[in-house]
Amino acid sequence: MKSHFLPNAFFCASLAFFSGVIPSGSGRPLPASVAYAVDLQADPKKVPEELAGVGVKEHLGETLPLSTIEVIDSNSGEKRALSTYFESGKPVLLNLVYYECPMLCTMVLNGVNEGLKKLAWSVGREFNVVTISINPNDTPAMARAKKENYLKDYAKAGHDLEAARSGWSFLTAEEAQVRGLASKLGFEYKYDEIQKQYAHSAVTFVLTSKGLISRYLYGITYEPKNLKLSLLEASQGKIGSVFDRLLMFCYHYEPLARGYSLQAMKVMQLGAMAFMAMMSGYLLVFWTRQRKGRMK
Repeated sequence: MKSHFLPNAFFCASLAFFSGVIPSGSGRPLPASVAYAVDLQADPKKVPEELAGVGVKEHLGETLPLSTIEVIDSNSGEKRALSTYFESGKPVLLNLVYYECPMLCTMVLNGVNEGLKKLAWSVGREFNVVTISINPNDTPAMARAKKENYLKDYAKAGHDLEAARSGWSFLTAEEAQVRGLASKLGFEYKYDEIQKQYAHSAVTFVLTSKGLISRYLYGITYEPKNLKLSLLEASQGKIGSVFDRLLMFCYHYEPLARGYSLQAMKVMQLGAMAFMAMMSGYLLVFWTRQRKGRMK
């Protein structure tokens, strides 16, 4: 079995490389974190008081009530249903941050932006991004300023600025609305009166065009491989090339590793299918030549 596995693994690995899923470098996404120092002398089993009630409870497979959640558009300042930003039929990366965050939110947005810049796909074409502030005091003007900063940097990587401008929305919302959305996502956060900051986890949500929660990506760095495969998964193979769709067959999401890895059995199956297709082609050519030879 080992001798068969190696060429099949090479086949899937080659497919992944040429499809742009294997990155040139960078480590795995870091686990969820918050912007607080932890006392190293404290009981490791005890959650710091500042972080009590902060974290993520995954609701994979559940669908957000997009039409009942209201957000405020940064361009018009008008309230709109969240479903407005899902009408394109594309998968969506969603972030819950706040625009004056001194640390973690910026790190998350920077990580997402850096990962997206390395993708061959572009925001506004193959997928969309929705960023919503958890701070009800953030204004549409703040959202617009943040959006322009990130779009300019994103476009430096060669991506279409106008497509990204239409596909990446920076929004605000009233307290009750964003709290309701966070609850549906399982995103638990709270405001610390002493620090004057929000305590929250570092996570990006991957949603289908219908608002179904497809995947949670954790950390402040996002490998292009994980972004690409999670978006493929959320689109159910509707975006990307034939090679990209084959990658969905080879890769499987590992919750503990918080990333995608090759599956040995599926690699072997795909390799066997490729071998059978190659042999069928060879035999077809062989029999055709034999038949022509007899006719002469």
